[in-house]
Amino acid sequence: MNTLLDVHTHTIMSGHAFSTLTEMVTEAQRKGLKVFGITEHAQNLPGTCQPIYFWNMHVVPRQWGDMRLLLGAELNILDTEGHLDEDIDYYHRLDIRIAGIHRLCWKEGSKEENTQGMINVIRNPIIDIISHPGDGTANLLFEPIVIAAKETGTLLEINNSSLKPCRGKIAKAIPNNLEILRLCKKYEVPIILGSDAHFHTDIANYENIYPLLTETEFPEALIINDKPDKFLKIIDSKHKK
Repeated sequence: MNTLLDVHTHTIMSGHAFSTLTEMVTEAQRKGLKVFGITEHAQNLPGTCQPIYFWNMHVVPRQWGDMRLLLGAELNILDTEGHLDEDIDYYHRLDIRIAGIHRLCWKEGSKEENTQGMINVIRNPIIDIISHPGDGTANLLFEPIVIAAKETGTLLEINNSSLKPCRGKIAKAIPNNLEILRLCKKYEVPIILGSDAHFHTDIANYENIYPLLTETEFPEALIINDKPDKFLKIIDSKHKK
């Protein structure tokens, strides 16, 4: 697979990443990406940028040579109702809208309750991608999540960072992501690979995902990362709703 896009990354503005926007863009261009996304954490995650950052993103050029830059946010799923970060006034300004569960701002419920909260977010028309649903932070039932993603056109991410041994998540993340891949293959649901890069050299790094794709014999036709035009059509279609 010729990787042409990576849309889940973070800069120093997220408070716990280590490269600037310019360093990230330069590296993405060097790696030949056609679509590159920077998605800072929204405000309920401690240490991240304030909403005014998202309001002022219009100052940044979106075209860098032949690479399109998408500036957005990784919104926090807060609870089993599917509530997101409370300041929603800037959502319409985001080029891309990712939502994920993060331990520092997540209120746990039962597996069934957690799953319903995730489905509520998948059905939320503002959300394009669910980040790292298989990382094990929340106990989830994956079949109804995959079915909801198919119904709504929301992309499910297979997250490379969650699969790094140093993160201490692989005991759950590996079997969870294998299950997601098998279900997406069964129901013919597209997936997106995400580096979740917090340093510029990690952009478009999917090395921990490839063994899972091989094990599940996951069809390349359902992987969006070498199909930038198709990806942009998916995003544009969701934003018109």
